[in-house]
Amino acid sequence: VTAADLRETFLALARECGLCREAEKQPAGEVVFYLKALNPTKPNRWLALPRTHEHSLVAMTPAERTALWTAAIAKGKELFGDHWGLALNGRRVITQCHVHVHIGKLLPGIETDNFIIVNKPEDIPLPVDEGLWIHPQGAQFHVHRGEQITETVLLR
Repeated sequence: VTAADLRETFLALARECGLCREAEKQPAGEVVFYLKALNPTKPNRWLALPRTHEHSLVAMTPAERTALWTAAIAKGKELFGDHWGLALNGRRVITQCHVHVHIGKLLPGIETDNFIIVNKPEDIPLPVDEGLWIHPQGAQFHVHRGEQITETVLLR
């Protein structure tokens, strides 16, 4: 398999996945980029995406995952202050192949007891088949795991 063959495979995927098409439009040096959600039922939602064509967080390096989480958190703070939330849906329910993190305003009263506390983006655990959702709690983050559909914790 040549580099040209791999490039053609990525371009074929990009033609099929709208998020991959958007990634192809980004400058080569871009690590993470943002898109406003196009779905009219989610007018307050943004997405953070890696520029590279990744189909799971598992395929990304720890540094790439940290960059994605750090960028998504920064955008959440910019848009929603201390009321931001991030959601990554599980593998069984995603509708786009390109990795993307939903950024939105966390719904009030949505907190559950099923979370772990982390101090830094690089401490966010790697979800393999499950989704997760994250929100600030003071200077720390609550990371909720064990669900597939997680974006429902965010304001539409």
